[in-house]
Amino acid sequence: MYIEDLKFSLWADFIERDYLDKEFKALINKNIINGATSNPAIFKNAILNSPAYKEQLDSLTDISAKEKYEAVAIFDITKAADILRPLYDKGDSGYVSIEVDPFFCDDAKATIAEGKRLFKSINRPNVMIKVPATEAGYEAMEELTSVGIPVNATLIFKKSQAIACANAFKRGTYKFAKEVDTVISIFASRVDRALDGELAEKNIPVALSGIYNSADIYATIEQMQVKGCRTLFASTGVKDDSLPAHYYIEKLLAYNSVNTAPIDTIEAFHNNGLKEKALPIDRAIIDAHFKKIKEANIDFEAVLDKQIEDGLVAFKDAFQEILETL
Repeated sequence: MYIEDLKFSLWADFIERDYLDKEFKALINKNIINGATSNPAIFKNAILNSPAYKEQLDSLTDISAKEKYEAVAIFDITKAADILRPLYDKGDSGYVSIEVDPFFCDDAKATIAEGKRLFKSINRPNVMIKVPATEAGYEAMEELTSVGIPVNATLIFKKSQAIACANAFKRGTYKFAKEVDTVISIFASRVDRALDGELAEKNIPVALSGIYNSADIYATIEQMQVKGCRTLFASTGVKDDSLPAHYYIEKLLAYNSVNTAPIDTIEAFHNNGLKEKALPIDRAIIDAHFKKIKEANIDFEAVLDKQIEDGLVAFKDAFQEILETL
């Protein structure tokens, strides 16, 4: 736990084979991180740019590109899970996430089958199967948790998505009759990147919409009190040089939550960030901000819908690039 009193965890949003043997272990030993996440874009950059994968890939012959990808990804996720296992065994997170094929985002049966197969293949209890928050995804989340598989619900931008994920987890864990660890991953900085240009033109404060939207969703998740479920704040790296690198971690610091971030963002927060609880944020402050957006004739719901769509496309594109290269 990065901050014990707040039950606040920091997870590294990065996987790469050489890193797992070096910096990853060092960050764990220093009690800076206690988990990790991955996605197709992260694996794309690792597999296509790091020489650490060449030997394994050269040995994989007469199998499909997807089978090659899975062999590589499963190796890395298993390695990460084993390194994190002592944390998991003492109840301090210790999870690593692997995402199902993003092309299955609208196919519940395929998502369920792949989620179960990946979890069985990796054969580690501290692996979370990452499932996008779509209609098919909610069905898959319920089924996976109903058999005790931890799930990371990802690509959440809207409160309605978070509620659907929480309800799926409630139904699934009720069937399993035991608590199952889950996280609901809210994407923060992408909202600001999509909106701030227009807000600045209309003299509306920037770099706040993603914070307030995330804070609003966090409050809802906490109110639902799903056993074993925590809010995870994702997309917390900054792209605007005017903001401190640790901006989104600091501004979203909350009780019973996780923040997953790039390594440089984590280090910036560890070295310079304010370690005080930032959430919840007063309801009146949040409402006043979004009232200004509405009065400026900006359709915030449409902005969020576009981010969901773009996020799914980005994961698919990254996955397709991996397959084409392999």
